[in-house]
Amino acid sequence: MKAYLFPGQGSQFPGMGKDLFESSALAREFFEKANSILGFHITGTMFGGTDEELKQTKITQPAIFLHSVILAKTLGDAFQPSAVAGHSLGEFSALVASGALTFEDGVALVFKRAMTMQKACEQNPSTMAAILNLDDKIAEDICAEISASGEIVVAANYNCPGQLVISGSIKGVNMACEKLKAAGAKRTLLLPVGGAFHSPLMEPAKKELEAAINATHFSKPICPVYQNVNASPISDPEEIKKNLIAQLTAPVRWTQTIQRMTADGINSYVEVGPGKVLQGLVKKINKEAEAISA
Repeated sequence: MKAYLFPGQGSQFPGMGKDLFESSALAREFFEKANSILGFHITGTMFGGTDEELKQTKITQPAIFLHSVILAKTLGDAFQPSAVAGHSLGEFSALVASGALTFEDGVALVFKRAMTMQKACEQNPSTMAAILNLDDKIAEDICAEISASGEIVVAANYNCPGQLVISGSIKGVNMACEKLKAAGAKRTLLLPVGGAFHSPLMEPAKKELEAAINATHFSKPICPVYQNVNASPISDPEEIKKNLIAQLTAPVRWTQTIQRMTADGINSYVEVGPGKVLQGLVKKINKEAEAISA
């Protein structure tokens, strides 16, 4: 059984998607359609922009989504997933690739998500940090202790065993990093992100996105979508919507997702989109798995 995986923020690079645009008429058609929906030439920034330009949330999210989804479209009949999953933003790519969302609605929702998240980040300066080589439970307990004292810090991304990302107020994350190092973390690394994704600080963005998601039609996907919030295979459109709304303030359970997929008999993974981040995480979660790029 084969699952297709879709990356999230952080996988962008200058020139992303350009080879697709130049080699496929179908890809060109979708890129041009996206430019039209967004109202600006995102392809210009994707193909010729700098690292800094690509790091803006309002560019990063639609750019990664477009690269991933359009690559999946160009696979044609070769795209035969037993299941799909996406990391954070990648969940939107997975939903379009599996037919739960139309391309047009996916572009609109991803741009709305990016803009609302950017706005939430500007309202509440906040950050994220990667915690390496520490038991998840110890990190959760320390975050809970700091949050109880009035600062916000939570576990945000369970990426693979020994790699957890925390998210919250700048003070809360810095306090947590100190305590986590003292508790035995090999390393704590502040991430170059716009704000505290997958934390309660994204609540204003969640409210805005919820209205947009509820106003959008979702169909039954061609295969189960393993969703971030519960690491479970979901096919019911209403449940997919509910989980997608919850995703903005809830942790990405990627470790648990790959563990569940493995338990469900999936042993082959294809990463669709820029970069190879997810392949690396898959191999750290399940050493026996096969993981390749599309």
